[in-house]
Amino acid sequence: MLDSRGRIAGRNRAARRLTASSASDVPPSWLAEAHRRHVAGTVDPTAGTPAGPVGDRSFEARPSPTRDGRVAWWLFDRTDLVQAHETVRETRERADATSDLFSTLLASLNVPRCAEVAARMATDRLAEAAVLITPPAGHRYAVTHALRGGRVVQEARQIDPLTVPGLDEALRGFPPVPARWINPDAIPDWAIPEGFSGPVGSVLVTPLPGHGVPAGALILLRSDTEKGFSPEEEVFARLFASRAGTALSAARLYGEQTAITGTLMRELLPPPLSRVHGVDYAGRYRTALDHERVGGDFYDVHPGPDDSAETFVALGDVAGKGLDAAVLTGKIRNTLHALLPLASDHLRVLRMLNDALLTSHHARFATLVLASVRRLDDGAVRLRLTGAGHLPPLVVRADGRVEEVPTQGTLVGALPEVTARTVETVLAPGDTCLLYTDGITEARGGPLGDELFGEERLRQALEGCGGMPGEALVEHVQMLAAQWLEPGSRHDDMAVLAITAPRGGNPPGGRAPAGDHGRARRAA
Repeated sequence: MLDSRGRIAGRNRAARRLTASSASDVPPSWLAEAHRRHVAGTVDPTAGTPAGPVGDRSFEARPSPTRDGRVAWWLFDRTDLVQAHETVRETRERADATSDLFSTLLASLNVPRCAEVAARMATDRLAEAAVLITPPAGHRYAVTHALRGGRVVQEARQIDPLTVPGLDEALRGFPPVPARWINPDAIPDWAIPEGFSGPVGSVLVTPLPGHGVPAGALILLRSDTEKGFSPEEEVFARLFASRAGTALSAARLYGEQTAITGTLMRELLPPPLSRVHGVDYAGRYRTALDHERVGGDFYDVHPGPDDSAETFVALGDVAGKGLDAAVLTGKIRNTLHALLPLASDHLRVLRMLNDALLTSHHARFATLVLASVRRLDDGAVRLRLTGAGHLPPLVVRADGRVEEVPTQGTLVGALPEVTARTVETVLAPGDTCLLYTDGITEARGGPLGDELFGEERLRQALEGCGGMPGEALVEHVQMLAAQWLEPGSRHDDMAVLAITAPRGGNPPGGRAPAGDHGRARRAA
C-alpha cells in the first residue's frame, strides 16, 4: 500500500516476505514513478503495465485505489517470463552470430583468412581471447591468436598439444573437455595471446569438426575478472566451432583441388613459344568458351638436342570441346612426347598414335599436322610437313604470296589404318608457315551472321602479311576470326601456330641450295 506521498503504508504477508531484507518505507524507483503518475492522472495508456525488479525477481504492478486515498499495488511475479524472453533473445543472437560466421567464412575459400575470421569472431562473441590451431604441416602447426579489440596474429610454430589439457584430444576430433575440468594455471605461454589482461580465469577447448577429418581446435580464454563458461555458452561454443570447422575444411579442400587443377592445367595449356635453334615460333590459342582455359585444340614444339637436329612440331584438333576434349588432348600430347625418338618418321608416329587412341576408352578422334623443322646454313628453314585429316598449312612468302602445302592424310583415332603424305618445303628468310585449326575457318558470322570465314578469305587476308613477324601474324589471324564472329555466337576452339625463318642474311660460308627456296615438293 502506498500513500499519497508515495511512501509504503502497508504490506500484506507476501509483500513482507518479498521485502524482508529491507525496512525502508521507500518503494522501488520504478514503482514510485508509476505511483506518482497514477496519483497525478498522467498515466500514458500506450506505455503498458509498469514493471521492474524487486530484489533478484522481476514483477509487474497493477494499481487498485482504496477509499482512504491510498493505492494498493498488486505485484505479479514475471521472473520466469523475463528469463524465457532473455533466453529466446540470447538464442536468437547466437543463431544470428553463427549464421553471420558461416556466411563470412564461406565468402573466402582461403584457410588463413577463414582462421583469422573465426578467431576474431570468437573474441567478439565468446571470450576475451581465442587461439585457433589447424592440423600440422610437417612438424609445425598454424596458430592464430586473436585478442578482443586487438589484431589477429598468425604464425607457424612447433607446439606440444599435450601441454594444453584437452587440446590433443580436440585435434584428433574427440568431444571437448568441460571448461570446469581444465586448470587455467596449466595453460602454457604460447597459448595465451600477447596483451591478454590478467591471469587466465577459465579455459574452453573444443574441436573444429571437418569433412571426415578434424579441421583443428579452438582455445577460448577468459580472465579471472570475467565469469566462467556456462553450460549454455559451452553448447554455443561447440556450435560455433562446428560451423568454423566446416568452413575451414571446405577452404582446405578447395585449396587442395585448386593446387591439383593448377598442376594439371599447366600440363594442358599450350606452351610459351619463342626462337628455337634459329627459327622463330609463335602461337595463339582461344577456347570455345571464354570462361574455360583448355579445350580440344593444341600445339607443341619439341626442340632437337642441338641446331643440327630437327625440331618436332605438332598442331592438332580433337573432336569436341571443353574438359572432355582437353583430357584426350593431354593424352595425345603425352603420347607424341613419348614418341619423340621416332619423330623423324611422321607416318610411323601417326600409326602408333592411332593404335594408342583405338585401344583407349575415348570415343573421339583427332586431326593433326606434324612438322620437322631445321635451319639451313644459309638462313633458310627446311620443313617436312605431314597432315592427318587436317587443314593444309599455308606458307606466307616475304613478298606476300600465299601457298598451300599439299599434304594430306586420314585422321587418327577412328580407323584401323592411317595413311598420310609428307611434303617438304623451304622457307626463305622472312617467310612464314602457318598451321591452324578449323576454328578459324569455321568461325560463323559476317553481314548476316551465318557465313563461314572460310579458307579462301583467310588466304586473301594473308596476302597482305608478307614479311610480318610470326607473333604479329598469329595475332592478326586470331583477330580477324574474332571480328568475323557474330557477337555472342558459339564457336569452336581456335589455335594458330607460325613457323618463321627470321631475316638476318646468310651465315658466313652458307649457301642456299639452288631451286630449293619457295617451292614445296612431295617427300613421301
